[in-house]
Amino acid sequence: MESILLLQQEKKIVFSMLSNPLKTLTKKEWLLWLASLAAVIISNFATNDLDLLTLISALLGVTSLIFAAKGSVWAQFLMIVFCILYGIISFRFHYWGEMITYLGMTLPMAAWSAITWLQNPSEENENEVAIQTLNKKHIIGLIISTIIVTSIFYYILMWLDTPNIIFRTLSIVTSFVAASLTMLRSSYYAMGYAANDIVLIVLWVLASLENPAYIPVVVNFAIFLLNLVIYILVH
Repeated sequence: MESILLLQQEKKIVFSMLSNPLKTLTKKEWLLWLASLAAVIISNFATNDLDLLTLISALLGVTSLIFAAKGSVWAQFLMIVFCILYGIISFRFHYWGEMITYLGMTLPMAAWSAITWLQNPSEENENEVAIQTLNKKHIIGLIISTIIVTSIFYYILMWLDTPNIIFRTLSIVTSFVAASLTMLRSSYYAMGYAANDIVLIVLWVLASLENPAYIPVVVNFAIFLLNLVIYILVH
């Protein structure tokens, strides 16, 4: 009987965490979200080479950041879709390093983060994930795993004769750290993604110097970065 009641309680918590995240947004968060969506749409339509896939992925990315700030597990589901679309975009532009990083690393980690978030709801609000304070074990494990993952992906990028390999490697480091902090339910995840966005902006700026079609991607990551900076300053 107790096991049945426990199972019912767990189902109730999961359904609560999967509830509509838009209902929990404050007026300021609505304003930030809508302003970000408008900026993405306007900037993408302002270019001569509008790419629908890039636009959709940017809209999903912005929304994921807003939901992540609220501790909603929907942020991870949207991140999974974003990784798939970004992987396709990187494939089309022959950005093999970014494609491998997001499809082979960030996507699986986002899926695992979704699981850990569902298993750890906040006691104060079951719609949100419980924030975890990192201990020495977490930090040491993060450092060691970052070195291992970075080394593996670095040799893969070398094998693919990837240009701008220094920035590509920094992209792997910052992306892995950000995804790991998200999986560990640390409030410092935003700093990791902000660092990653800075590196990605540099990468896509370098690419846009050769092909202006990359400019909308630069703008999208700049908007992502602005959202993260606002979140960091507010929290």
